[in-house]
Amino acid sequence: MNRTILAGREQGAKPAGGEAEGETVPVKWRRADPRATAALLAALLTTVAFCAADVIARSYPFGSRTRSVNDLGNQYVPFHAHLWDLLHGRADGGLLVNWQSGYGSSFLPDLGTYVSSPFALLVALFPRDEIDLAVYAVTVLKTAVAGAAMAWLLMSLRRGRWWAAGVLGASYALCGWSLALASYNPMWLDGLIALPLFCLVGEWVTAGRRPLLGVLVVALAWIANFYTAYMATLGAALVLLLRLVLAELPWRRALAVVGRAAVTVGLGIGLAAPLVIVVYSGTKHAYPGREGHFAPVGTEDLLARLLPTTYSYSSPALYVGITALVLALALPFHRKVPARVRAGWTVLVLAVALSLQWAPTSLAWHAFAAPNGSSYRQAFVLCALLVVAAWHALAYGLPDLRALGAAAVLLVLIAAAASRSPLTRQHSHHTWPVVLLAVAGALGGLALLSVRNGRPVLAGLAVALLIGAQFGEAAATSAVATRSRLGQMDDYAPWGDRQQQEADAVASADDWPAYRTEPGRDQTVANDPMMVGGQGSQYYSSLTADVLSRTLTALGDGWTSRGRSLQSLDNPVTDAVFSVGARVHNPPDPHQKWLPQGGGPSTVTREDVPPLVTVRPTATHSTPAAFGPSPYRNQELLLGARVYTLPRTTLSGAHKGDAARGLLVDGAQTVTARCRPGSSVFLWAPHYSGTAQLAGGGEQKLYRSDAENTKIAAMQPLGTVPAAGQVRIDLKPNRLSRVPAQGAVGCLDTGRLRTAVQHLKATGATEVTVSDGTLHARLPAGSRGTAVVAIPRIAGWRCSADGGDEVAAGEFHGLVAVPLGAAATSLTCTFHPPGLRLGTAVGGASLLTLILIGAVSAVRRRTATRSGERTTTAH
Repeated sequence: MNRTILAGREQGAKPAGGEAEGETVPVKWRRADPRATAALLAALLTTVAFCAADVIARSYPFGSRTRSVNDLGNQYVPFHAHLWDLLHGRADGGLLVNWQSGYGSSFLPDLGTYVSSPFALLVALFPRDEIDLAVYAVTVLKTAVAGAAMAWLLMSLRRGRWWAAGVLGASYALCGWSLALASYNPMWLDGLIALPLFCLVGEWVTAGRRPLLGVLVVALAWIANFYTAYMATLGAALVLLLRLVLAELPWRRALAVVGRAAVTVGLGIGLAAPLVIVVYSGTKHAYPGREGHFAPVGTEDLLARLLPTTYSYSSPALYVGITALVLALALPFHRKVPARVRAGWTVLVLAVALSLQWAPTSLAWHAFAAPNGSSYRQAFVLCALLVVAAWHALAYGLPDLRALGAAAVLLVLIAAAASRSPLTRQHSHHTWPVVLLAVAGALGGLALLSVRNGRPVLAGLAVALLIGAQFGEAAATSAVATRSRLGQMDDYAPWGDRQQQEADAVASADDWPAYRTEPGRDQTVANDPMMVGGQGSQYYSSLTADVLSRTLTALGDGWTSRGRSLQSLDNPVTDAVFSVGARVHNPPDPHQKWLPQGGGPSTVTREDVPPLVTVRPTATHSTPAAFGPSPYRNQELLLGARVYTLPRTTLSGAHKGDAARGLLVDGAQTVTARCRPGSSVFLWAPHYSGTAQLAGGGEQKLYRSDAENTKIAAMQPLGTVPAAGQVRIDLKPNRLSRVPAQGAVGCLDTGRLRTAVQHLKATGATEVTVSDGTLHARLPAGSRGTAVVAIPRIAGWRCSADGGDEVAAGEFHGLVAVPLGAAATSLTCTFHPPGLRLGTAVGGASLLTLILIGAVSAVRRRTATRSGERTTTAH
């Protein structure tokens, strides 16, 4: 573009470049890169459509409906809150140990699983009480970047209309997988970004360009989220292989490209190894989750998910927009596209679609570990391939009416088959109107483009129709998914008065590491300690340690998510064992309507408890007694004193079953027993669901379990034994439940407990200091026996007494234990995350290899340059 300007208009100034005053100088404006323009359009369309959908659904932050469903509220927002605290220096712990959750958990594996994305760092820019808004902003930004990356890729694969690449980039970013799954699993969105970037790396490798940048892109994506990066790597490899086949390169050159690609990916993953291997090692020590079994969905459900406004958690979300779908369907019939290109992309799309439905290939897509949840987490790869196929149908020239007609017929057949699916019937009042309008917009826009004959008005109308159709159906699909999730999953309120009240109560009592402050059994989310502070047992992660879950279960704790979401155990014995000196008591969460509603402030109770490090006498036998079936006796093993009476109980009312498995109860029951007056009554019934109340005015407690064993109920205090010594507990189950025939009731002698606590205090550490991954304790002079640290003995702890050699920590009923020898005055324990040493070695080797490759390449370029200069001089 040429434009004339006047130079040197200032009085007395010499005209620039020596030109006469007033003379015009032609200046060439640099045209914007069409790839960048397409990327910006894709990002803009994605952002506006995503936010518009939440406006329509009246979802946070544009409405009263919370978006914190399922693991978003229970895991991801709390982990981002903990990251915020780390970045602002307010967290208990650091990169190695999270002292706030699970009485001390390994944090690097959680970091690599949930918040290692560079985008996650942006939460630090928001106020702490706007953490939900911060996560939402990160989610929108990631989705927009995914659209921009795809648009850039499309323009790199083959040049075409920039606006079309922008629309298709938005189609990819707003695909069904993104809207239905990744929008509330924000770490998966890094895989949505990674796939087009990996395909770009494949283009660079083929052309022999940007080798260093390619490695860094791979490394960053694997660090951001290795799980979806693995799937994106497989998808990009398929795209690269197809591109090489279509390019008809000599086999030696093609093998060289494949070799360079393998080296690039290998070095990138190697650079990410310090985090990836730590996460992998963490999974080996995690409590086993549910074993998933793949079952393919019916064809009608599979096809239904290609249409807008369909929703299902357990089927592949393949929606990419009607425009992209029509173009992909038109590709096999598009005569302007070379036959090899048509056949290649069509076969690849169909092959990947079939791989979603076959158990062995499904397992391969998921890194050979059956997912605990949706079996179609790789569906975004097929969405990407559909969009790329659609781009090829446009980039070679608009499909003619014959190709569009064939695509329309296929679309009708898809819709007819999908109409038999319950996924379309349950949202039929949304699905079919949106489908009809989207089809009209897509076919109308494409038809106008093919017959416009250079008329700008018709071209503008066509573009408006295509963009409008894409925008409308994507917003509708996202809104339906948002509302459907709320109706099918647990949900949690964003940060508000309740959480602030909890946080204030915790802060008023916190004195870590002198003692722990429990955020309370009446939790708001499963990871309350990360949200509101304190150092509790509550912890929910895919990497919850096996030893932690089994230890707390043996002590009578409850859990959900099949043992990976641990609750707070409100018990004075375990509080003494784990040095819980302050406990917050919260009113029921008003957001959870199924809970008994009642207001009131959060209150704090305090107890005199031993320090984090206590000294126990060395057992006379080599192996201490193992945990048994009674959680009351197991608590006494850890405490080192007998404090419970376990009375014989009688269950009145209709019941059946046996003593081994427990008695089945359905309807009101009464448990009776006799205990010492004044002792505290506890009820342990892990497979009971309903309410329990001590007759005579005790507090009613809610027990939650289910028949599928995905959750069990925790032991709870019910009140004080009356003067007559008669204990009557009224049970009102809300489903068919099991109650232990004997051993359900325990009566705690608080006097004996105080005596045991005073003994542990007298022999325990006089001072304890804690940093990120190091704990140091000063012991009374001449301490001998075994030092027990009130933290779970997760893999990675190493300890030394009196500055001696550091050795792997021992175990005392699931806790860290260190033999002290004849006498000791100090103890130091340090945490070494399993896999970090190996990961660091692999990362260092990869970095050194990358530096050597770069140096060799630089030397070769310099040698080639000098050789060229000598040749020029000689001539």
